[in-house]
Amino acid sequence: MPSILNLKNADCRYCHRCVRRCPVKAIRFSARQAHIITDECIYCGQCFVVCPQGAKEIVDDTERVRVMLQSEAPVIASIDPSFYACWNNCGINSITKALKELGFTDAEETARGATLVKREYEKQIANKEQSIIISSSCHSINLLIEKHYPDLRKHLSPVVSPMIAHALEIKKRIPEAKVVFIGPCVSRKDEAVGTAVDAVLTFEELDQMFLAAKIEIEPEFGESEAGRTRGFPIAGGIIKSMDLPDNGYTYLSVSGTKECIFALKDLQNGDIENCFIEMSLCDGGCINGPIMEKYINSPVRHMNAVLKNVGTEDFDIPQPEDGSLFMQHNVPAIKQQMPTEAEITEILHKLGKYKPEDELNCGTCGYNTCRDKAIAIFRGNADYTMCLPAHTERAERFSNKILNNMPSGVVVVNEDLEVQQLNRTAMKLMNIDHESDVLGDSVVRILDTAPFFSVLESGKTVKKRRGYFSDYDKYFEQTIVYDRSSHILIDIISDVTEEEADSTYKKKLGRETAEIADRVVENQMRIVQEIASLLGETTAETKIALTKLKESMNLNDN
Repeated sequence: MPSILNLKNADCRYCHRCVRRCPVKAIRFSARQAHIITDECIYCGQCFVVCPQGAKEIVDDTERVRVMLQSEAPVIASIDPSFYACWNNCGINSITKALKELGFTDAEETARGATLVKREYEKQIANKEQSIIISSSCHSINLLIEKHYPDLRKHLSPVVSPMIAHALEIKKRIPEAKVVFIGPCVSRKDEAVGTAVDAVLTFEELDQMFLAAKIEIEPEFGESEAGRTRGFPIAGGIIKSMDLPDNGYTYLSVSGTKECIFALKDLQNGDIENCFIEMSLCDGGCINGPIMEKYINSPVRHMNAVLKNVGTEDFDIPQPEDGSLFMQHNVPAIKQQMPTEAEITEILHKLGKYKPEDELNCGTCGYNTCRDKAIAIFRGNADYTMCLPAHTERAERFSNKILNNMPSGVVVVNEDLEVQQLNRTAMKLMNIDHESDVLGDSVVRILDTAPFFSVLESGKTVKKRRGYFSDYDKYFEQTIVYDRSSHILIDIISDVTEEEADSTYKKKLGRETAEIADRVVENQMRIVQEIASLLGETTAETKIALTKLKESMNLNDN
């Protein structure tokens, strides 16, 4: 079965935020792309929430719902009570009116199904059927336990979720009806497969349908007395809706991924008994579900909006006695191979981590510890490049090796002309013993700042600028490049002292040669004039010819 969470590969920027946020690390990286591991995923939607590129997308059911609305079968919306938080000043009557304009036959609150569910919880507690009972209303919690803590699935209540309970109740009254659940949750799309729920829309998807149809939800004021279970989407709301006997049970509410995982680990230790635990994977409950968190994150307002509509009485709805509200928690557990200590050590060494102090456990790769990262590499869920410190250290070693073996000196300065880096050749050229002697100082200590200012002002590269540096008694040739994106200037320096000395010697030799040639020409002119007079040529013509010869010699010398 395809995942209800997909990844647009072209948009993944390899930032690892999804891995950091995923409570079960059900994301694999390969070829610099993230891939959701469907078998391990609990569909909490956190990767969807935190992805800065929008690379994670939820399977969209709007087209399926549109087809249903065009059919002859009645389509009933089951709307999660957190809708009070999604749309300001909205009530069940106003949302029902808007849904009918969209084509729905009717709309009802999923809180009606929650009433059926909480009654079953009350029976379990009263009959002391289990020492520890974990609420089963959150599908992501169910998946977390079934897949990753299978030894605790015996504590999960066998009662279906409010969504399923409500859909079953609707179809009992209207057998031909199609039921569309609408809420803030991603995991409901997975839970609905193969059940009485025909489609699941998120609040965002419904909003888009309203927008396309130009339908606005009208404000609705006034409170309804019925509906104790409207508090289900708030952490602790399940317990508050229940009539609890004083029979030795403790009632606890836990929400948020970290807290729920810690609670499950406590249960594994076996130190807890006679306890009903209400668990919600979203911090604060469904009112902070992934759709709410990503698009309209305002937890205090959300809680207030829902609480204002929580009634004091239960919905008047008959309790089925046919066992239809019960389910089996039989999702296959994840079986993962564990590497040996030697295999972990080998991977850590490849990451450049040879000692415990090398294991920074910085979390930039998305994993809590370097050992967790090594285990993920062993399982094929991660690759070596995800270790930012190791990757950075390798890149620095590589670039430093190149820099320090360059025949030219390299000096890197920031826009304030403070030295940021220099290679060994530059240190040798400028008689610098230690790099730290000049790092952070103004470049004026070692070089003329005029060409740097010229590059900063014009943005144009200075190429092969030559000059004499009296402090070093050397001639340097400088090429200064300005990288605006990184706000640095790179000065590439070559020692051209020998070349300049050779050039000076050649110029001096040329001048001396020209002077000797000048004297020779003068002497030759006298001799040639005497010869010319014997041949009958004029002195003037001879002088012109010899002057041209002399000029030609001077040109050749230059």
